[in-house]
Amino acid sequence: MALAGRRDAPEPPDFGILKRLARDQLVYLLEQLPGKKDLFIEADLMSPLDRIANVSILKQHDVDKLYKVETRPAPGASDQFCFLVRPRVRTMRFIADIVNADKMSGRSRKYKIIFSPQKFYACEMVLEEEGVFGDVTCDEWSFYLLPLDEDIISMELPEFFRDYFLEGDHRWINPVARALQLLNSLYGPFGKTHGIGRCAKMSYELWRDLEEESDGEGQGRKPEIGHVFLMDRDTDYVTALCSQVVYEGLVDDTFRIKCGSVDFGPDVTSSDKSIKVLLNSQDKVFSQIRNEHFSNVFGFLSQKSRNLQAQYDRRRGMDIKQMKDFVSQELKGLKQEHRLLSLHIGACESIMKKKTKQDFQETIKAEHSLLEGFDIRESTSFIEEHIDRQVSPVESLRLMCLLSITENGLIPKDYRSLKTQYLQSYGPEHLLTFHNLKRIGLLTEQAAGETLTAVESKVSKLVTDRAAGKITDAFSSLARKSNFRAISKKLGLIPRLEGEYDLKMPRDMAYVFGGAYVPLSCKIIEQVLERRGWQGLEEVVRLLNGNEFSVSGSGAGGGRAGGIQAFSLLMGARMAHSALPSADSAVEDNPAWDCQRVILAVFLGGCTFSEIAALRFLGKERGCKFIFLTTAITNSARMMEAMIEAKA
Repeated sequence: MALAGRRDAPEPPDFGILKRLARDQLVYLLEQLPGKKDLFIEADLMSPLDRIANVSILKQHDVDKLYKVETRPAPGASDQFCFLVRPRVRTMRFIADIVNADKMSGRSRKYKIIFSPQKFYACEMVLEEEGVFGDVTCDEWSFYLLPLDEDIISMELPEFFRDYFLEGDHRWINPVARALQLLNSLYGPFGKTHGIGRCAKMSYELWRDLEEESDGEGQGRKPEIGHVFLMDRDTDYVTALCSQVVYEGLVDDTFRIKCGSVDFGPDVTSSDKSIKVLLNSQDKVFSQIRNEHFSNVFGFLSQKSRNLQAQYDRRRGMDIKQMKDFVSQELKGLKQEHRLLSLHIGACESIMKKKTKQDFQETIKAEHSLLEGFDIRESTSFIEEHIDRQVSPVESLRLMCLLSITENGLIPKDYRSLKTQYLQSYGPEHLLTFHNLKRIGLLTEQAAGETLTAVESKVSKLVTDRAAGKITDAFSSLARKSNFRAISKKLGLIPRLEGEYDLKMPRDMAYVFGGAYVPLSCKIIEQVLERRGWQGLEEVVRLLNGNEFSVSGSGAGGGRAGGIQAFSLLMGARMAHSALPSADSAVEDNPAWDCQRVILAVFLGGCTFSEIAALRFLGKERGCKFIFLTTAITNSARMMEAMIEAKA
């Protein structure tokens, strides 16, 4: 993808140290239980653990047998059990059952529970209630951060979204704050921290308190990250609900990328076997197409195939020495590239087949209409047809939520109609799902006061104070909705241009949605960094329900402020594609410039691959580097599944 950036983006920090720290701490904890031991691992810790310490490393430290939590140990099991678990009540009951069963049978064992990333008081209470608290030893594996790629770090906490935004459970705030503290100690001190959202603000405040307690560890070192931006997922639900059309996003939507890996089945591999593939920048084919709009991918893969064939054909004119050099130096790399190329071509073909079957183009058209605010009645009819055909309960919910958020809630008639049709098609057990979606603000019904016209609003000034108060309450209720249409207009989220949007030479971040929509989350980050804060965005902040902040880091002196100013100047220069040559030269002479061009974007509640692609594009355009910290990688299906109560 050709980009207009005038200066190369800096290299990201080396996050390999995070893996080494996690592995060393786990080894230390395992050695606290000397001798042979059986290890029980929670299902959703298996993939992250595999990225940190594989089976051979575990075996080196006296792990005999591996079990998945919820699996009963074999009769000839070890005399020592170690449980590597998330802090969950149901898991504590499983462990208590094993301990009590051993007590009943007179079997003597040692038990150790390792909580990741930390233990909660509720877990200890359950162990005490079950009468086994004195029989187990508890420890914490502070495994907060898993690098998935050179610029992506995940906390691998998919439950964060439901726990915080639906249940109002604040228990994961502490791990977020400690993760930020760890990054600050290794790659900071950070310059300026911006954020928006209640969770972002609480996380920042707890992180600040932890920093004060630690007496500023890491101060005086050369920082590698300049700015931090924290954002709650509920600041922008729209982007997460849209169908992804960049290659990496489509792979995630179609095959489910898990912990940076994907399982390609027989339909992709053209064999009877499935293959697990690690998707990151080390994959030479994937790294070149991951951020591309899907319409460009087939052409690239076709050209890549021809180039690869041309490199193979070079063998024909070689003498013996040249052939020997070719085999020893190039052949292995070419075969690996050929294997990856075949897999990605197979993945593209599989995506095409599945999306064609799902009327993908019609769905995209309906989404674009909703985003732009046109043909709403036609889009509503499309959603009704989608429900009646029972295409997918998750997809139907997604489209209903997108309609609701873009329209600031559904009018009562439409809400009741769509809800009734959905329950008739997919079952009455989804009543609780609708309750959850309403509670979280994804699928809401407009109140009568929210349809007040401008004339009625003016008339309200003439009524009594008591009546005016009721009207104010109605507008306060409206403010708690998404206000998407007003925000979209203020920030210019819907590009206005003549003719077709050029997806091969994109002009802005809207390319990640086919030129129809600039991701709100990414636009906010761009605007705040450009303005060095929230100045001039007061109306947008009000529509987003506030909780914004911008704070300079501790010890931020004149040099750092100069770096921030230079960053802002260059952002403005890139935006204008013009003057300010002095900004570039001033920046290049500033020793703090490189770290100031590295920005940590923190997504609390999940981040999509579309947002990652958009900010990568922005970084290349502006000559800076975005790195991502997220509680988990998410997409529309994962969000909906987190809300669904009905069990399949």
